[in-house]
Amino acid sequence: MKRELFFESGISKELLNQGYDALARELRGGDVGYYLLPESIENREVIHSFCKSYDLEKIKNVVVIGIGGSSLGTKAIDYMLSHTKNRNDKNLIFMENVDPNEIERNMRDVLFEESIFIMISKSGSTIETTSSVKYLMSKYQLSFEMEKFQQHFICITDKGSPLDAFASDFNLKTFYLPLNVGGRFSVFSAVGLLPLAILGYDIDAMLDGAYELKKSFFDRRENSLVEKAYHYAINDDIMPINVLFSYTSSFKYFNDWYVQLWGESLGKYNRDKERVGLTPIGIVGSVDQHSFLQLVIEGPINKSMTMIKLKDFDNDLTIPNISIPHLEKTDYINNNKFSTLINAQCDATMQSIMEQGIDVDRIEIDRLSEKSVGEMIFYYELLTSLTGHFLDVNTYDQPGVELGKVILKESFEKEIA
Repeated sequence: MKRELFFESGISKELLNQGYDALARELRGGDVGYYLLPESIENREVIHSFCKSYDLEKIKNVVVIGIGGSSLGTKAIDYMLSHTKNRNDKNLIFMENVDPNEIERNMRDVLFEESIFIMISKSGSTIETTSSVKYLMSKYQLSFEMEKFQQHFICITDKGSPLDAFASDFNLKTFYLPLNVGGRFSVFSAVGLLPLAILGYDIDAMLDGAYELKKSFFDRRENSLVEKAYHYAINDDIMPINVLFSYTSSFKYFNDWYVQLWGESLGKYNRDKERVGLTPIGIVGSVDQHSFLQLVIEGPINKSMTMIKLKDFDNDLTIPNISIPHLEKTDYINNNKFSTLINAQCDATMQSIMEQGIDVDRIEIDRLSEKSVGEMIFYYELLTSLTGHFLDVNTYDQPGVELGKVILKESFEKEIA
């Protein structure tokens, strides 16, 4: 993965070292557990052991019941790698939102006996998750004591949570999240690794990719990563919007994962009680050249941009040498690969953005594989931690989200009363 900054960060050597030191302290302190996930041998072995022991041949559907950090990372990785040879033909279905139309549409033709249901909630009491499980109990006419319920439902949660107690009472297979790993940083725990392993992906290569970047960073060989985070943080008042412009549709859900990671981690009061943060926006090229790009080029210069370019799509699909009457002016692209066209569009768009004086950096990925995806996920996790450090916020809490949950509960309790 090649990373280039096309702006001057202005960071001093002292501040550069402060960035490295801040994350090294978090690693040593043990309060931020995602740093340790790439090298957790126990985590890998437990998941491999489950996949070998469970009769996965009869399973056609993997249903992930969870929201936010419990689903977005898995969805992102699967979509980035779904074209690769390791992916088997099982359906990956997400029960995230409590939109009734979506619930019924996604579950309409799902047979219980052909499915494995993974219930994920760190706190153990996420209302979207518990509501979806109640729907499934009703749909399939299940009781908690039924053997088939116990065979097809799996729980992932914190040890000692209400969900853990429920799983223990009814003999459900349970995987535990490390207590010091927040939901949006949990994709390299059982939250992401279990469903991805069931789908056939090489989770070892994924974790190896993340570990190699981790080692490089803590060996202090990732200066551009620290520079980028510092530049974003000190300019959050004049360019409070960060746009991830991914030139491959494979990154559609990675963009969604990044939006949650940044929004929930960085948008909050800093330690001086000032409101800070960067508004994340994820767009896909070349589609959004025909929509959002206009705002970038001629709208307010209040955004930073990251361009993601995939060099090898593992696909040689070529534009046929056909001339369409009255549309001959597009014939210059005939006989070129579609991948050549989209990468040329990426380069041209980036040049047009830079000419407007907008701060741009570029990430080039040779090809999508478990290893490169692992590196990409961990890159953005480190970038988030660094940016949070320079913004002087607690990167790992989400008090604004908790407030909404309290208000929701109170509103229903008032109706009942």
